[in-house]
Amino acid sequence: MSTEFNELLPVSATDKSQIWIIGTREQVLHTINEFYVKRIATDRVKFTPIIPAPFEGKYMSVLVR
Repeated sequence: MSTEFNELLPVSATDKSQIWIIGTREQVLHTINEFYVKRIATDRVKFTPIIPAPFEGKYMSVLVR
């Protein structure tokens, strides 16, 4: 990407990246545990609580890094 394009992006340097996990409740919980064991997330507190997703039968959690 060029510098001109990067200047147009509405993201500041202080914004944190997010990883969205969407699936069944069991899939989301398994992925949270897997991220913790593989040390992608250093603490489970960095995940939002598991909530219903806007898709039928799906749940979601967000990891803010």
